[in-house]
Amino acid sequence: MAKNKDYYEILGVDKSASQDEIKSAFRKLAKKYHPDINKEPGAEEKFKEIGEAYSILGDPEKRKTYDQFGSAAFDGTGNAAGGAGGFGGFGNFGGFGSFADFDTDDLFRDLFGGAFGFGGGSRNKNRATKGADSLVKINLTFEEAVFGCDKEITLDLNDKCDECGGAGGFDATTCSTCKGRGRVVQVQRTMFGTFQSETTCPDCNGAGKTFKRTCSKCRGKGVYVRSKTIEVSVPAGVATGTQLRISGKGSSGTNGGANGDIYIEFKVKEHPLFKRDEDDILLDLPITITDAIFGCKKDVPTIYGNVVLAIDAGTQSGTKLRLRGKGVANPNTRRKGDMYITVKVMTPTKLDRNQKQLFKELDETDLEVNPEFKEIKKYLD
Repeated sequence: MAKNKDYYEILGVDKSASQDEIKSAFRKLAKKYHPDINKEPGAEEKFKEIGEAYSILGDPEKRKTYDQFGSAAFDGTGNAAGGAGGFGGFGNFGGFGSFADFDTDDLFRDLFGGAFGFGGGSRNKNRATKGADSLVKINLTFEEAVFGCDKEITLDLNDKCDECGGAGGFDATTCSTCKGRGRVVQVQRTMFGTFQSETTCPDCNGAGKTFKRTCSKCRGKGVYVRSKTIEVSVPAGVATGTQLRISGKGSSGTNGGANGDIYIEFKVKEHPLFKRDEDDILLDLPITITDAIFGCKKDVPTIYGNVVLAIDAGTQSGTKLRLRGKGVANPNTRRKGDMYITVKVMTPTKLDRNQKQLFKELDETDLEVNPEFKEIKKYLD
């Protein structure tokens, strides 16, 4: 009968270890004992043992089986006894099947310093690339945001070098190292076998060509930083947080790529009188007690000029009145919002002798005629 193996002990983790802790332990040990790194006797066998342990504990389902039945439930290859192969190739540094839920690229970066990779690779330096986008924040007054305005912004942008035409140098020749590909092939021996990988050519930095003379103005970059002043037309109705895109006015692209875009973000200063609720304007209007009792007409300021507002007799504090179309024009639909005026009945705090006497006389009359007073009295009587 095969000896029961303690996979937790092999990886140096507790039985309560999380999957992330198991993965981390395996990564460290695999790096330590990999035969291409560790030439000590027994390193390769230790490496195989670590791989076997991780093939079980790294798979949540296999781990459950192991916790219940031990390593005897497996055939030593990471498969359930009698099951199909999946780990067997690992001992010879082949096959990927056993590494459940493990990011092999992460391990390669740990083992080989990021030089190894699968798939994508570095971007071709000869490829047309769009220029960088820029974000600029503009402060506006309340009126500028409501009615729109023109603003000038100055910012530093990468501009195509007019000395070398964006090439970065003069008298270009094909790179002798990569033969114009911009990439060179490297061979790496890993735990999974020998693999071929591509990296950026160190001599041309991926461009595929070199220059007999580097441009002194842009220092070989093909672009240089230049200060530009751009006029921005702010549409009516913008609010704090609104963004506006100016297409194609950003930094220059490379290798014939399009220019980047400029994004404008607005911040609107608060108004001392008006408040804004999306497309509506809000205003608190103070009136006296006598104005509320007898009714009145009041001059009211709006963003479009003063209007006369009729206030009915008996108006209560907190009453909201609407002025249609006196709000902000929506920048998308051009439809104007409304203006809402909240009436605030002000209680006087300073009265002369005659005024006090008048209020006392008024208090002697029956003013508790509203239904609200009667409802409260039901619970007081």
